Amino acid sequence: MPSPTQAQRRLARSIAAATLAASAVGAAAHDHGRDRHRLPQLSPAKPATLVGACEELTARLAGLANTVITDSTTIAAGTLNVAGQPIAEHCRVTGKMHERMSPIDGKTYSIQFEMRLPKAWNGRFFHQGNGGIDGTVVLANAAFGGGPLTSTLLQGFAVLSSDAGHSNAANGGPAFGFDPQARLDYGYQAVAKLTPMAKEAIARAYGKGPDRSYFGGCSNGGRHTLVTAARLPHEYDGYLAGAPGYNLPLAALANIFGGQRYASLVEAPHNPATPQGLESAFTTAERKTVAAAVLARCDALDGATDGLVQDTRTCQKKFDFKRDVPTCAGARDGTCLTQAQKIAIAPIFSGATTANGTRFYAPFWFDSGIGAGGIPFWEFTAPLVLDSGAVGIIFKVPPSLDALTNGPGFALGLNIDQALAELFATDAIYTESAMSFMTPPDATDMNDVRRRGAKIIVYHGVSDPIFSVADTERWYRGIDRSSGGRADDFARLYRVPGMGHCSGGPSTDQADFITPLVNWVERGREPEAIIATARGPGNAAAVNPEVPADWAPDRTRPLCPYPQVARYDGRGSIERASNWQCRGHHGHAYGHDHHDHD
Repeated sequence: MPSPTQAQRRLARSIAAATLAASAVGAAAHDHGRDRHRLPQLSPAKPATLVGACEELTARLAGLANTVITDSTTIAAGTLNVAGQPIAEHCRVTGKMHERMSPIDGKTYSIQFEMRLPKAWNGRFFHQGNGGIDGTVVLANAAFGGGPLTSTLLQGFAVLSSDAGHSNAANGGPAFGFDPQARLDYGYQAVAKLTPMAKEAIARAYGKGPDRSYFGGCSNGGRHTLVTAARLPHEYDGYLAGAPGYNLPLAALANIFGGQRYASLVEAPHNPATPQGLESAFTTAERKTVAAAVLARCDALDGATDGLVQDTRTCQKKFDFKRDVPTCAGARDGTCLTQAQKIAIAPIFSGATTANGTRFYAPFWFDSGIGAGGIPFWEFTAPLVLDSGAVGIIFKVPPSLDALTNGPGFALGLNIDQALAELFATDAIYTESAMSFMTPPDATDMNDVRRRGAKIIVYHGVSDPIFSVADTERWYRGIDRSSGGRADDFARLYRVPGMGHCSGGPSTDQADFITPLVNWVERGREPEAIIATARGPGNAAAVNPEVPADWAPDRTRPLCPYPQVARYDGRGSIERASNWQCRGHHGHAYGHDHHDHD
């Protein structure tokens, strides 16, 4: 039977969307836009105690399909802690799955993992998605935001972490991309293989399987989360995604696009093939000048001049990069940008394009965090040493050896249009493209998640320089359309003004996202504003050096569900979240208007 054409698939999606929209209109007349039949309410998890000793688990877990358990040991209470809070006694189980030798590079591959199993278990499983290109088994104790005050293991979850099917040490970092199966495991197949194994291991350890299962991570871990929600909607009950790079191949190519724009500005004696040389195109002082210009135009839009821009949408309309940033009349001195800088840098913010001007990745919003200390790594180092390997070896078909031997040269000389086509390409060896194995099959269709009563919480820094918050806003609007205007039944997006990638920046980046998700999934408590705190001097978890000196060190702000905006109510200290309300762009108390586009 012939496969449907792209046009036919688009038509089918349009018909489905129209049908959903029509259904929504009928439901609205009956009960204010909600389903006639309520979504399922999932029951709370019930605690249990580990059966036997940790050291017995190596034998008890023997025989798990395609799995070898390599060790199981007791980790004493207090060995690990979160913000000074001791983590209770638990078992650390290590193992590997699907060990094989690659027919392409002759190297050995497997999915290596660790599980942390509390002696006193809360009845929940948390699958931790890790960042970067994976390749390392990170400590299985998922925590979120800046300077976390809580974590999954601290709360008593059974937690799994893996290397997603390759070892950076044994397989040469991005060189795993030469192996087609390793690409697929990294993209989504490792998660699909680990999930049933982990649930069976938990069942053997506690005498029952998990009552509730969760998946979460930030950055690439956020990508894993949305991919899992789309591909395995019946396996998990809650999804927590930070800065989800669900279009990661496009974002990586866009970052190389940005690196090339910066390189065009570099003058001798600086070398654009080095991070320091590339940064000479847009210095710290110059980035802070842009941040100051953004604040001058946008800070007061939320009712208070406080060093944060809450009304992102209005700011993008009010702020003009070419007009509002001073243009140098003479030599560059950090207080201005030259006309050449403005011409070269503006397209990075408006969204990477092909040679004919077609945009292939989302814009980056102007925000106060552009001058922060975490920005240079992503802008000037990542294109040369991270995105070069990812695009060149892991994502392109065919892969390019040059990306491995000379990453900076590869990135700065890359033909963007050709590389973009290669992100969608396949051949006899690489039968699935990067834009297939790295992204959700349909990122905006999360209706299977919704229908079974599962929930999604996403958070994203407005100043994130590598994964665009605008792309995540577009995702949320898409799931709202595909669900017939019901996104707030099962999903929330929280933007964090000033925050960079996953944490940091001049922001209130410390917040507990885990507890609101569990309460929503298991108790039906819909999350509204989540209170976030600045990590100034004296913070219990970790001090954020980007917190301005004129802020209260423990400033709080409500993180508002998109598209709401935090606005100062005009009374009391601007440092306290209690004096801010989540409202619409025009100052009225907010309901749920998901047709409000940023």
